[in-house]
Amino acid sequence: MEVPRSASISLDVVLRFVDIASDALAGAREEIDALNVYPVPDGDTGTNMYLTVSAAREAIREAARDGAAELPAALAAFARGALLGARGNSGVILSEMLGAIARRIAQADEQESNAVVMAEALRQASDAAYAAVGVPVEGTMLSVLRDAADAAMERAARPGSRARDVFAVAAAAARTALARTPDQLAVLRDAGVVDAGGRGLSVILDAAEHVLTGRRPVPVTTRIGTRTIPVPHVPSAAADGQDLTADGPAYEVMYLLDAADDRVPALRERLGELGDSLVVVGGDGLWNVHVHVDDVGAAVEAGIEAGRPSRIRVTHFAEQLGEAQQRQAGRSGRRIVAVAAGPGLRRLFEEAGAVVVPGGPGRSPSAGQVLDAITGCGACEVVLLPNDAESVRVAQVAASTAESDPDLSGIRVAVIPTQAQVQGLAAVAVHEPGRAFELDVLEMTATARHARHGAVTVAARRAMTMAGPCEPGDALGVIAGDFAVVGEDLYAVATEVLERLLGGGGELVTIVAGTDDADGALATRCAGYVERRHPAVDVVVYDGGQERYPLLVSVE
Repeated sequence: MEVPRSASISLDVVLRFVDIASDALAGAREEIDALNVYPVPDGDTGTNMYLTVSAAREAIREAARDGAAELPAALAAFARGALLGARGNSGVILSEMLGAIARRIAQADEQESNAVVMAEALRQASDAAYAAVGVPVEGTMLSVLRDAADAAMERAARPGSRARDVFAVAAAAARTALARTPDQLAVLRDAGVVDAGGRGLSVILDAAEHVLTGRRPVPVTTRIGTRTIPVPHVPSAAADGQDLTADGPAYEVMYLLDAADDRVPALRERLGELGDSLVVVGGDGLWNVHVHVDDVGAAVEAGIEAGRPSRIRVTHFAEQLGEAQQRQAGRSGRRIVAVAAGPGLRRLFEEAGAVVVPGGPGRSPSAGQVLDAITGCGACEVVLLPNDAESVRVAQVAASTAESDPDLSGIRVAVIPTQAQVQGLAAVAVHEPGRAFELDVLEMTATARHARHGAVTVAARRAMTMAGPCEPGDALGVIAGDFAVVGEDLYAVATEVLERLLGGGGELVTIVAGTDDADGALATRCAGYVERRHPAVDVVVYDGGQERYPLLVSVE
């Protein structure tokens, strides 16, 4: 008998889930951080899980933005976003869980019931998470998901079960399992709390239940009896430069790794010899590695032997809280954090005094990368310039995370929603640190908004644009983010874009050459055109080094 499929597993449902899960984790972030006493009390589990889900959300939103993305492709982007954006022990484990769920949904057969698909997705997520962790520990998010998956599989086996039924029982089982974690892990019992990672996972499953049923479950209590939720603290030994815990490694090491899959078992074995809290997740040549060690160099060298590590992050647990307190006490002044799409643009922003985060169209930074720039710049006032549409939401997530972080108490972060690199250049040009914060942000925002912006690119595929159909290789003119000109010649399209931007007047034209105009010939030719046709308008040309766009232009 064929089992009819419901419409539950759709891209719209997945998108709604990631939105609600991200918002739910944002609301519970501080609570989860405060519960974080295992494996080390560094107080960042909630933040790491939130940033991991936020990265996955941005990735699937970007994949679905053009409205033509199929569910499997969008889910692949979701899994990759979680993998690339994962932070900390809990975030890396969560990314593996989310990736396994996404893969099972993407592989679903049309004749399978959604209840079975989702139950098996949770089961595969649990199995993958246990396999990814070097030494699995009960009383953590691993056991919480396992119990949720067991309940889901049992419910899905009943005739007539639906996906909403599966997630309802899974979420309830997770809450029950979470309440048992202090009985499974002595450190939780001694602190009087439930497991932080398990609490975060329960929040996510509650979000899934809410999406499918409309109900808002009442969460399990996060403390035992009348004991208050503890604020994680560094033991007194940390003040003397000793390890965070008497019997644990001193450092957390994380990196992304490009490596053949058959090199990973040896890497796991080597890292397992060096430390604990080992988690290695990923596949198809891309891995996220997390481990607690005393010998940082050896952990990185193990990655080099296996492949090519990147985005290496090292945290000294004993210094983590002290540094946060120092940042809080010692923050002063105002800094700009800008997303730059190329080396030339990076130099321009850095010359203006900005802290730069690499990114740009098609490769937006994660919220964690932007947050690192905020926390690392040492300022008490920070202005964010995302400089492309996809990075605006990322910047907003990072800003809200920073402002709600008790370790950054009092920091002020403003996001100017710049949609293009040239808008960011216009904004930074009028930045004046001596002005009041609100006035500086207002002036930069107004300048960016009034900078009419455009670009020239080359079509990579056949498509229908606002200016008509295009073929691969056609020159495309972009105005305010929309394709407005289609032609065969880059110069002709570029001058048409310039004329349209100058139609409303202007005093300054900025032209930024990309990697496809490495010698600046096209940019110089367009500058000459403006000087001939609009002699009263000033023109400046920069080497931006951005990909995909031979020219970026703005008119102020």
